[in-house]
Amino acid sequence: MEGGASNEVAESSKKIGRGKIEIKRIENTTNRQVTFCKRRNGLLKKAYELSVLCDAEVALVIFSTRGRLYEYANNSVRGTIERYKKACSDAVNPPTVTEANTQYYQQEASKLRRQIRDIQNLNRHILGESLGSLNFKELKNLESRLEKGISRVRSKKHEMLVAEIEYMQKRVKVKPIFLHK
Repeated sequence: MEGGASNEVAESSKKIGRGKIEIKRIENTTNRQVTFCKRRNGLLKKAYELSVLCDAEVALVIFSTRGRLYEYANNSVRGTIERYKKACSDAVNPPTVTEANTQYYQQEASKLRRQIRDIQNLNRHILGESLGSLNFKELKNLESRLEKGISRVRSKKHEMLVAEIEYMQKRVKVKPIFLHK
């Protein structure tokens, strides 16, 4: 009895969540194409997330059975492949300290260029320029940030005006009045 009960628990726990599929070629062409599209999009999304979350240099190249090319790279596919080739040759011939430092600073410079480009794009967006590349959600987010910024600017301006008025009122009260005869 105990063995039977534990088998039922084990089998019911297997059914919870997504079912595992056998990894083999899908024979039905329609199902294979649908699976390809879904998994390709998932893989591209994961590559993007890895590059953003971990600041990793990522390049992904996919060819469909029809020979169609799909790619993602947070820098450039060519640049990442060249770096990969260099890393493979470096494994055979380790770089000198100078070469390693040069490579490190080149990577840092590339990251900084990317950050500068992103900040410049953000500044253009704040000025209302280059908005064509933004989707509705990004435009809504930008609008919200601008409204909050305007609110802070108005609040600071109001504080300064109140302080200036108080200063002027104190100055008028303190100044002695001279009467001319």
